[in-house]
This record gives sequence, structure tokens and C-alpha cells, in this order.
Amino acid sequence: MKFLVISDIHANFEALRAVLAHAARKRRDAVLFLGDAVGYGASPNQVIERLRSFRTPVFAVRGNHDRVTLDPSQGAFFFNTNARRAAAWSSEVLTAPNRRYLERLEPGPRVVADQVAICHGSPADEDEYLFTEAEAAAAMERAPARVTFFGHSHVPCLFEMSPNRGGVVGVLLRGSRLVMDLDPARTYLINPGSVGQPRDRDPRAAYALYDTESGRLTLYRVPYDVEGARRRILAAGLPAVLGDRLLHGA
Repeated sequence: MKFLVISDIHANFEALRAVLAHAARKRRDAVLFLGDAVGYGASPNQVIERLRSFRTPVFAVRGNHDRVTLDPSQGAFFFNTNARRAAAWSSEVLTAPNRRYLERLEPGPRVVADQVAICHGSPADEDEYLFTEAEAAAAMERAPARVTFFGHSHVPCLFEMSPNRGGVVGVLLRGSRLVMDLDPARTYLINPGSVGQPRDRDPRAAYALYDTESGRLTLYRVPYDVEGARRRILAAGLPAVLGDRLLHGA
């Protein structure tokens, strides 16, 4: 199967639109969505409506911002002030059908195909950040598949473990187009980066394609109307920093 892999859209419709336009002519059998449709950005309804409109199957898990937007008691305490304001605003403006979409999202991990799974933070905890090789090694003990895609950190990266369990090796994934052929004997945790809120000092939207038959993983970075997304945040009365950080991918 060929999967389009997207994560952490964060109500940034300008970024999502650019990603889908870039991927439009690339064959895919299904979409993998790793959570956080909402939060930070000013287009939660537009983003969810686009997710609901895919003609190909969508395999999805919820993110922590999806969860907190529905119910602040489920983790808003751990958000900073700006994130809490964005979640509260999103909760107020969501339409009933789009709220129901978020409510139907389940926590990961979720096995979506033979040897392929998805989660938001880590296979053990949707709120856990995976930054280090030690964190990834512990997470792999809970991974339900040989290849697991995760989000949450907004940083494109890959962790791999060889069959002899000699340790986990991690690498940051950079570049406009990066192609990797995964080793069928190794175990992987892969973050495709964030569509709507990159945090690796590259403001371009990120997404991936994965072909299960060939084992080929391709990651892309796509320019989008960052200033338009920023203006929309300001027009909604959300904190200016939520728009400013998009300019720098931070």
C-alpha cells in the first residue's frame, strides 16, 4: 500500500492546502493522520472538513490538542497560556459535525496495515515526546509494528533499531525531498514532521509518503502562505506569537 502520512496540522488550513496540492498527483491508497487537527491555528473547521472529505480511506488517531479542545480537564493544565487560549477558542468555534469528528478519534497506537502502525506521541503515551535515542529505545518496546509513525514533537526524524538490538540510532530528516529505503530487518519510529506548525527552524510544511511494498519512505517540505495563516490567527484574536512562530518554523 501507498500511504500519505500527515501530522500536527494545528488548524493551519493554508499549510494543509499546500501539502494536499503538492501530493495531488502522487498515488496513494490511504491517508495516515497522526493527530492534532486543531490547536494554535485559526482554521479548525476548515481543516477538519478537509479531513472528512478525503475520498481515500483515512486512518487516524487523536492528538493531545484534539483531546483538550474537547475537554479542558483532559490536560489543559499542562498547556502554556497561549495553547490554552487557542484550545478554548477552537472549542467555541467548532461546528457540531466537526466536534463529532474529533470525538470519534481514538488514542493510538493503531495498527493500520501489516507491520505499520500510527500513534501521536509514542506507542506508550500520546503525550510523550520522543527526542532522544534513549526515549525511542524505550518506546520501541511498546511499538505494535515494525514501522510506527508518530508526531507530537513537530520535528521530522527517524529512529531505527537493528535486528541484533545493538542500540537505537536517530537522525534528523532535512531537505526539500528526502528518499530512504527502509531495511525490512530493522524496526523504525518515524516522525514525518508537522504540516501546520514546524519546529525545526524550517517554516515549510512537512509530510511523507510511504510504500509498504518497496519500503520506500519519501519526505517532502512544501512552501505555503505563511503570512496568510499568520493574518488569520491575528484576525481571530488569538495570541500574536502563535502566528509569529510560523514565520520561523519554531
